[in-house]
Amino acid sequence: MTRVITLIGILAWAGASGISAADTWSNVPLIDTMCSTKVKDKPDAHTRACALQCAEGGFGIIADGTFLKFDDSGNAKVQAALKASKKLDHLRVSVTGERSGETIKVASVRID
Repeated sequence: MTRVITLIGILAWAGASGISAADTWSNVPLIDTMCSTKVKDKPDAHTRACALQCAEGGFGIIADGTFLKFDDSGNAKVQAALKASKKLDHLRVSVTGERSGETIKVASVRID
């Protein structure tokens, strides 16, 4: 019983202090927004060159069959990671952030 009360106290403190649990997506397809509908059925065939060419429109991931767009900060992080990457296709990422509707406020992103 003491553990339950302690857990409730910790959760109440975290909520009051503004701490929230971030959402995490692991090893999910990375797609640029411009190609999101075109390559939805074959995301691993989408190339790094195409993603960089279409970077102006932003990026996102396909999670549970839904395309989730990144915020501006996330787009910048992905573009820098893609430029540094040697991967040519099969672009997959692990993302941490807060989902709001169909957009993710990206805290971190890593190309897998």
